[in-house]
Amino acid sequence: MRSVLGRAVEAARSVRWYVRELTGESAYGRYVAHLRAGHPDAPVPSRREFERMRTDRQESDPRQGFRCC
Repeated sequence: MRSVLGRAVEAARSVRWYVRELTGESAYGRYVAHLRAGHPDAPVPSRREFERMRTDRQESDPRQGFRCC
């Protein structure tokens, strides 16, 4: 049986994951993984460049999701 502390740590990790997904914080990591897997020769943008691309894309067509391909 897990300790109370172990359950609390697991709950905190779950909440952190949920908040990162909800706010889009984890989008950069997924994008970098996608670039490295599907486009290994493409330069990886900095976090700032990624956020600018993402914002520009959303402003140009808010109905469209963010994808490179």
